[in-house]
Amino acid sequence: MPDGLLPLYDAAGAIDGCNYSAETLWAGKILEGENYRYLEGRPPGHQYICDATNLDQMTPAAYDFILGSHVLEHIANPLKALTEWLRVLRPGGWLLLIVPLKEATFDHARPITALEHLIDDFSRNTEESDLTHLPEILKLHDLSMDPPAGSLTEFEARSRINFTNRCLHQHVFDAKLAAAACVRVGMRVAATISASPSDLVLLARKPVA
Repeated sequence: MPDGLLPLYDAAGAIDGCNYSAETLWAGKILEGENYRYLEGRPPGHQYICDATNLDQMTPAAYDFILGSHVLEHIANPLKALTEWLRVLRPGGWLLLIVPLKEATFDHARPITALEHLIDDFSRNTEESDLTHLPEILKLHDLSMDPPAGSLTEFEARSRINFTNRCLHQHVFDAKLAAAACVRVGMRVAATISASPSDLVLLARKPVA
């Protein structure tokens, strides 16, 4: 936002958006095309509808920056997503990544995901329909901090159709894991910041050469 930590929306000349579906719990119904409205008074950008792990619609090296806010933890194959984001960044472009601090969320009882697990997901080309973490989530997810999830029975029913709703936090990040994941795909981490009681912010750059 204009008055935020990094006022990207205000500073950018244009911004495109990407969402995994034409209808989500967060955005409702959306249409693909030149209708992504990110800031009042600015011309809309292009709204893409595609998975974060497959940005084939986007031109390689087309973007000066990518903002992934509370996205990466929902993705079953984070390194695949980061690889795609790197592909569409220009050399020298920036990634601003925001993930939740687990201590402030319903993930507080869950362990941080191991980098080796992310590497294995990438090697096996894990699909977004994967529910490997569901037993752990059902056991350790703090429903008292997630009222929209309902009862345990309701939460499990919703979780089993995660490919449709993408509500699950597939992985749990801390600053070390987020930085290691970016480095793994070839980015250079510039900073990690605890920006609020519940947000971890990472800034990374695509090498120029």
